[in-house]
Amino acid sequence: NDPIAIGHWNMEKEFNKLNGLFSGISGLVWIVGIGTLLAGIIGVSNIMLIVVKERTKEIGIRRAIGAPPSHIVRQLIIESVFLTTIAGYIGLVLSVALMEGVAAAIPEGEGGMFSNPTIDLNAALTALTILIVAGALAGLIPARKAVKIPPVEALRYDN
Repeated sequence: NDPIAIGHWNMEKEFNKLNGLFSGISGLVWIVGIGTLLAGIIGVSNIMLIVVKERTKEIGIRRAIGAPPSHIVRQLIIESVFLTTIAGYIGLVLSVALMEGVAAAIPEGEGGMFSNPTIDLNAALTALTILIVAGALAGLIPARKAVKIPPVEALRYDN
């Protein structure tokens, strides 16, 4: 009747604990990534709102001489996508450089599961694509705001 008379070790329990830990870490990484992406979208949207405010007269002139609203929206979305693409590419290059630096700093054969850290190309390209799409969405709100300004008011607008 002695429960500790025979020792045993359940590998499945330990595996499930470790698996749960890594699932939790993965979930945390997703939450941080989505939060970072949302912060980036808000930042790009704010920058584009400032661009619209600074270029209100230009937008008014373009609208007054016959530019359709779709051209104004397209121009602002292209600028937004350009900003996010450049920032995303720079971030990707810097993160790859950081990982290469970490890999070089870990001595050969040491580091255990952390030896030879890499970035998955598919994950990086997917993240960059999501960033570009998010940049387009971030530029859509300021672009719609710019189109709603009547040309006469835009021409009268003074920074």
